[in-house]
Amino acid sequence: MDDQDGRRHRAGGVTTVGRRGPQRRPETTYSREHRRDARSDGPIVLPISCDLPIPDLPEGRAWSPAERSTWNMLWREPPAVMWRDADIPLVAAYVQYVHQGYAGRATAGLAAEARHAADALGLSPAGRRSLNWVLQDVDTAGEDEA
Repeated sequence: MDDQDGRRHRAGGVTTVGRRGPQRRPETTYSREHRRDARSDGPIVLPISCDLPIPDLPEGRAWSPAERSTWNMLWREPPAVMWRDADIPLVAAYVQYVHQGYAGRATAGLAAEARHAADALGLSPAGRRSLNWVLQDVDTAGEDEA
């Protein structure tokens, strides 16, 4: 049954006729409309390295010296300036994925998880492209500090 606004009422709720998926609501804080607008300002230029403090590795397992080294290296990479505390578990998981691969315990599933984590963290070119991040050009890095 349709009402005057062109909406169809069903037992599960109200569905807009002719459109699928969530509707844009610009008045709400977490609207897709706001996310789209943030991308229109151009890419975010990441510095050559991150000099923020390196967080501690998560507790709950013994971390090898090689994993600790990878952890420290990752937190010095340019994308690390964009990571938040909520990203710490994902970075830790990525460290585990990489080192399991180095140890010869890689599976197709593990490789896929590592690739997805690298993309989500902006560690791969595809991930940076999807996040709208670009690396600062090495030739222009010193000009900002002068």
